Amino acid sequence: MCGGGGWDPGEATDDTQMAVLVAESLLERDGLDLPDLFTRFQRWAAAEPKDIGLQTEDVLTNGMPWDLTAPIHFQVTGRAAGNGSLMRASTSAVHFAAAGREATMDAARRIAALTHGDRAAWEGTAIFHELVRLTLEDTDPLTALPDVLSHVHSDHRTRYATVLAPDWHPEKATEFNGAVWPCLGSAVWALRTTANFEDAIRAAIDLGGDTDTVAAVTGGLAGAYYGLDSVPARWTEPLHVPLPGFDGRVLRLADLLDLARRLAERR
Repeated sequence: MCGGGGWDPGEATDDTQMAVLVAESLLERDGLDLPDLFTRFQRWAAAEPKDIGLQTEDVLTNGMPWDLTAPIHFQVTGRAAGNGSLMRASTSAVHFAAAGREATMDAARRIAALTHGDRAAWEGTAIFHELVRLTLEDTDPLTALPDVLSHVHSDHRTRYATVLAPDWHPEKATEFNGAVWPCLGSAVWALRTTANFEDAIRAAIDLGGDTDTVAAVTGGLAGAYYGLDSVPARWTEPLHVPLPGFDGRVLRLADLLDLARRLAERR
């Protein structure tokens, strides 16, 4: 929130920019329209945003059809378990929460698959969606984790169970937190080991590494858990979300609150 490293104070990174694009597609298309969402992602990527993941950039700019580019990228590189689908999932998690567990986890997987061909990314995003849904229903997401894990694809359940266990610490991560497993694990750890929104975000950032994304995922969970009033005003006042490729639009707090309200009304 202090700026630096090429960022103005309160300037949102690619995580929030893509989450806004997801939200606007869901609202304007009255639900999940994958080709429309992919086109919005492409438009944003073509405008050369300040920050974009290498994998996401390749998938969005290589000119392949929307439904083939991510699987082909994964087939060729064998690497697609980054946290890029997880980072943008807060808005879709809110939108699909009222639809129930199966629908929200399915939507998470489908949106994740637009840019990430590795099912590991799909499952991590699905877990996040379900944790937000449970929280909005006033269920303790941490207590519910064992049940959530039972709905994760069997090939990926054990790995997620490890990073989401109560005794796991980010220091135990076997990958950089730019990968989907330690990113989600670190966000849940930050929620579990703190007592308010601000401390959860600070704990996430202090881990270092891919700080904006770990904090974005933590913020999605902690925001659902503690509510809007828990977010410090000194953080929201300078907040602004540029949308490269969209006619110079910049969303500020009032715009984001309106977006959130409309997503919640569609639940």
